[in-house]
Amino acid sequence: MEKHEKTAYSPTVAIEDLTFTYPGRARPVLQNINLTVRPGEFIVLCGPSGCGKTTLLRQLKPALAPHGILSGEIRFQGTALSALDQREAAAKIGFVLQSPENQIVTDKVWHELAFGLESLGFDTPDIRLRVAEMASFFGIQAWFYKEVAELSGGQKQLLALASVMALQPALLILDEPTSQLDPIAAADFLATVGKINRELGVTVILTEHRLEEALPLASRAVVMDRGRILCEGPPASVGESLRRQGHGMFQAMPVPMRIWAGVDNTMACPVTVREGREWLSQMELKGSLPQEPVPPVRAQPAVELEEVWFKYEKHAPDVIKGLSFRAYPGELTAILGGNGTGKTTTLSLLAGLNTPYRGSVKINGTELGKIPPGRLFDHFLGVLPQNPQNLFVAKTVREDLLEILSESGMGKAEKQEKLCNIAALCRLEGLLDAHPYDLSGGEQQRAALAKVLLLQPRILLLDEPTKGLDAEFKAVFAAILRKLTAAGVSVVMVSHDIEFCAEYAGRCALFFDGGIVTENSPRAFFSGNSFYTSAANRMSRHVLPEAVTVNDVVRALGGSPLPPPELPGSGGEYHLEEPPEIAKPRAAVKRLTPLRIGILCITGAAFALTLLFTVLNWEGFSSFISGGTEAVAAAGDPAMVWRYVGLMLAFGLEAASAAAVLSWGRGRGGRAVQAAPSNRKLSRRSLAAAVVILLAIPMTIYIGIYFLGDRKYYFISLLIILEAMLPFALIFERRKPQARELVIIAVLCAIGVAGRVAFFMLPQFKPVVAMSIIAGIAFGGETGFLVGAVTGFVSNMFFGQGPLTPWQMFAFGIIGFLAGILFRKGLLLRSRTALCVFGGLSAFLIYGGLMNPAALLASQPSPTLDMLWPYYLQGIPFDLIHAVATVVFLYIAAEPMLEKLDRIKEKYGLLG
Repeated sequence: MEKHEKTAYSPTVAIEDLTFTYPGRARPVLQNINLTVRPGEFIVLCGPSGCGKTTLLRQLKPALAPHGILSGEIRFQGTALSALDQREAAAKIGFVLQSPENQIVTDKVWHELAFGLESLGFDTPDIRLRVAEMASFFGIQAWFYKEVAELSGGQKQLLALASVMALQPALLILDEPTSQLDPIAAADFLATVGKINRELGVTVILTEHRLEEALPLASRAVVMDRGRILCEGPPASVGESLRRQGHGMFQAMPVPMRIWAGVDNTMACPVTVREGREWLSQMELKGSLPQEPVPPVRAQPAVELEEVWFKYEKHAPDVIKGLSFRAYPGELTAILGGNGTGKTTTLSLLAGLNTPYRGSVKINGTELGKIPPGRLFDHFLGVLPQNPQNLFVAKTVREDLLEILSESGMGKAEKQEKLCNIAALCRLEGLLDAHPYDLSGGEQQRAALAKVLLLQPRILLLDEPTKGLDAEFKAVFAAILRKLTAAGVSVVMVSHDIEFCAEYAGRCALFFDGGIVTENSPRAFFSGNSFYTSAANRMSRHVLPEAVTVNDVVRALGGSPLPPPELPGSGGEYHLEEPPEIAKPRAAVKRLTPLRIGILCITGAAFALTLLFTVLNWEGFSSFISGGTEAVAAAGDPAMVWRYVGLMLAFGLEAASAAAVLSWGRGRGGRAVQAAPSNRKLSRRSLAAAVVILLAIPMTIYIGIYFLGDRKYYFISLLIILEAMLPFALIFERRKPQARELVIIAVLCAIGVAGRVAFFMLPQFKPVVAMSIIAGIAFGGETGFLVGAVTGFVSNMFFGQGPLTPWQMFAFGIIGFLAGILFRKGLLLRSRTALCVFGGLSAFLIYGGLMNPAALLASQPSPTLDMLWPYYLQGIPFDLIHAVATVVFLYIAAEPMLEKLDRIKEKYGLLG
């Protein structure tokens, strides 16, 4: 009874002195947060990009809480969040992510609704009842049996919300859920969230950048900045507080608030459009609407689509249907419309990423297919995709921005100057040394924009560029676009941000059903629409029917609009260079040094001599290889044996020299990393693993051969896996394992299995040894053994289990174990060269050294030592191929994979 009363009358969430710092960061991202959320409240959490909103929300969901240094306390319904049962946390705290694609896990709508309930172990009648209830409440019946892939963006987000609500949470957390939705779908989604709060009494915490629809639903607004809570209270009072402080977040407040603030008056601050209309009716008009700017003289279109038709698959419906579209130099053209109408597909056609099956695409009057791809993006075309992460290729923002200048021919000083200018322009000064994926959504958008602007394009294609941007930087972004269009750049922008398009676009076009239904200037475009229009027009159309922006209404009321921001950088100016003419690019010619020419000649001559030697002795070699063990042992020609050994060694040297020639100039072997001297002592877990791996597992294989008659290889293989997992039981003895710790090991095993299956047509050409070494280096020797053993067992489900399976598991695993131990002790450097040498020798000597006698034991009922050496000789070609394959896979994959695994270990605090 006491527990029930504590839950009923305690705050839903109580946060006390919460401070959080990400790994590798000097400054906390959350600082002394104190916040109490009462049952049934609707909290809108807002603030500039990177202020810590998402980090705070994820701290409230244990399964999504980021790894880092945390102090303070979070209580949920009176219970410390850290002490909350995992099942209760999953059911009672619902979380809806920004992208439904990252949350939906099944292929059918009905199954997605039931998935969470099934995972928590609900019985079938309860699942059916809750699924039916949610489908009815959210209006999902019409698409209940559809494939998830067939749904629109709004339907997917609604499905993600319904799936969470099926668990009947007490707290619903939503992280920018409307960022990828069109305005009408976003309004419908937020209306549904409001209905959940009002009619079901669910406590809601919502983060949003677009506050027009969200803030009127809120019982309380909380504004964050620089990791702290700046102010909180009812929406109107928060808006007034931000206005008094002159804070940039006021520009994100709803349109009625901003119009009210731009005019001298003593009336109460309106929040909703209805309140704004009532306030405006009491105000006196003192001026007329300003004239729209005169559009630039149109000459040749910068981009042109003429009767274009496109579909993604041969028998699929058309996505673009007879589209004709033109964008001109010096003009910002905004493409608006609902989700799934073809806007992003149109940008992909303009960028040459897709090709229409009918119609033409022209860039500066030239057919797109006639422009060499290498010249298309050389100062001509810049593309900012909807997902900015698609542009990031380096480990820091600084390296990523410099990468775009790597082939510009600039000097180091000039590159640094450009980097400083673009960082100041896009407000990235404090983020240059951060990993791009560690940035917030808005910060990633700014970093991607900076990278595109460094190309200095004459045609700029932007897909949802204001997504995630705070209001203050939107004004800066608009100033950047004005500077670009004044320099003659043609900007084509796909956007759901109606207010931004109404304020800054030169021309707006509405997409519907794969084509443009109307296009006009912003004032003519938006003032003629009833629903697809700006909040300023909805608020003022009864007195100012042609007003579409905040500045329109403020000027008409005699107020003073805010001046546009000044661009930082060199003297506040942003200069564009004139691009070269479109021409066929010159082919890059690699420089052939005398040393490289000499190595090529020697390698070719040696290969020719080896081939001649093989042909002259082919009859003897073939009889040696196919003559059988007994023939080789009893009557083998020693001279032929040595010729054979020499030939195999020659082939090995040829492969090594060929690899050296092919890789010439592709880097200097990577950055060598060595385990720190203070970290070279083996843990108890590693020592226990060594005992298990070096004693228990060989004993298991021995018992399987001599006492089980080598017939229970499934049983022996499973025993090996269980024994390999014993060290991990030591890790989790005092705590429950996190899913992410187990998932990363499973993913490494899956990569090894997939790689072995993918190269099945090439005997012994397999990446399993390489993956075991990578796992051992990244996460320790015991993980390396487990990955190798599990990969050997699972991959043999495709190739056939047999008596050799336990041997393969042990051979793969022991190499991964040794790699981890040698690296930990400082005896193995983590560089491309060192790993390739270790991998090649391990595959040839360790794997071959174990599998060749294993083949003898499996094939001969009474094996002898005299039979052993022919098996080694016959295995040389296979071992050489395996060694070369391991070197190839390590050369290609080791360095990038280890960098990614290091980042995962640091970011999520994984074992290692």
